[in-house]
Amino acid sequence: MFDKNKFAGRVQSLRKSIDLNQQQLAGAIGVTKSTISRIESASRAASIEIIYALANYFDVSIDYLVGRSDDLKRY
Repeated sequence: MFDKNKFAGRVQSLRKSIDLNQQQLAGAIGVTKSTISRIESASRAASIEIIYALANYFDVSIDYLVGRSDDLKRY
Protein backbone atom coordinates (compact mmCIF):
# COMPACT_ATOMS: atom_id res chain seq x y z
CA MET A 1 0.00 0.00 0.00
CA PHE A 2 1.12 3.54 -0.76
CA ASP A 3 2.56 5.30 2.31
CA LYS A 4 1.86 9.05 1.99
CA ASN A 5 4.03 9.79 5.01
CA LYS A 6 7.09 8.07 3.55
CA PHE A 7 6.52 9.78 0.20
CA ALA A 8 6.12 13.15 1.94
CA GLY A 9 9.31 12.67 3.92
CA ARG A 10 11.30 11.68 0.86
CA VAL A 11 10.12 14.65 -1.19
CA GLN A 12 10.94 17.03 1.64
CA SER A 13 14.32 15.43 2.31
CA LEU A 14 15.32 15.52 -1.37
CA ARG A 15 14.20 19.14 -1.68
CA LYS A 16 16.13 20.23 1.39
CA SER A 17 19.22 18.27 0.37
CA ILE A 18 19.68 20.62 -2.57
CA ASP A 19 18.70 23.73 -0.59
CA LEU A 20 15.49 24.38 -2.50
CA ASN A 21 12.38 25.99 -1.04
CA GLN A 22 8.87 24.80 -1.83
CA GLN A 23 8.22 27.67 -4.24
CA GLN A 24 11.34 26.85 -6.27
CA LEU A 25 10.44 23.16 -6.48
CA ALA A 26 6.87 24.00 -7.44
CA GLY A 27 8.06 26.25 -10.26
CA ALA A 28 10.52 23.66 -11.50
CA ILE A 29 7.87 20.96 -11.92
CA GLY A 30 4.92 23.18 -12.86
CA VAL A 31 2.69 23.02 -9.79
CA THR A 32 1.78 25.49 -7.06
CA LYS A 33 3.65 25.98 -3.80
CA SER A 34 0.55 24.85 -1.93
CA THR A 35 0.63 21.55 -3.84
CA ILE A 36 4.19 20.92 -2.65
CA SER A 37 3.26 21.97 0.87
CA ARG A 38 0.30 19.57 0.96
CA ILE A 39 2.39 16.73 -0.49
CA GLU A 40 5.12 17.29 2.11
CA SER A 41 2.59 17.37 4.95
CA ALA A 42 0.99 14.16 3.63
CA SER A 43 -2.38 15.89 3.39
CA ARG A 44 -2.60 15.43 -0.38
CA ALA A 45 -1.92 12.47 -2.61
CA ALA A 46 0.11 13.21 -5.71
CA SER A 47 -0.97 12.28 -9.20
CA ILE A 48 1.21 9.99 -11.25
CA GLU A 49 2.18 13.02 -13.34
CA ILE A 50 3.49 14.84 -10.26
CA ILE A 51 5.27 11.73 -8.97
CA TYR A 52 6.90 11.29 -12.38
CA ALA A 53 7.93 14.97 -12.50
CA LEU A 54 9.43 14.77 -9.00
CA ALA A 55 11.34 11.59 -9.79
CA ASN A 56 12.73 13.15 -12.95
CA TYR A 57 13.61 16.41 -11.22
CA PHE A 58 15.47 14.70 -8.37
CA ASP A 59 16.86 11.99 -10.69
CA VAL A 60 15.61 9.16 -8.49
CA SER A 61 13.45 6.16 -9.24
CA ILE A 62 9.72 6.36 -8.74
CA ASP A 63 10.06 3.24 -6.58
CA TYR A 64 12.39 5.13 -4.24
CA LEU A 65 10.16 8.19 -4.14
CA VAL A 66 7.03 6.23 -3.23
CA GLY A 67 8.79 3.97 -0.74
CA ARG A 68 8.89 0.71 -2.67
CA SER A 69 12.69 0.74 -2.62
CA ASP A 70 15.46 2.32 -0.60
CA ASP A 71 17.71 2.46 -3.67
CA LEU A 72 18.00 6.00 -5.05
CA LYS A 73 19.17 4.88 -8.49
CA ARG A 74 17.01 5.26 -11.55
CA TYR A 75 16.60 2.23 -13.76
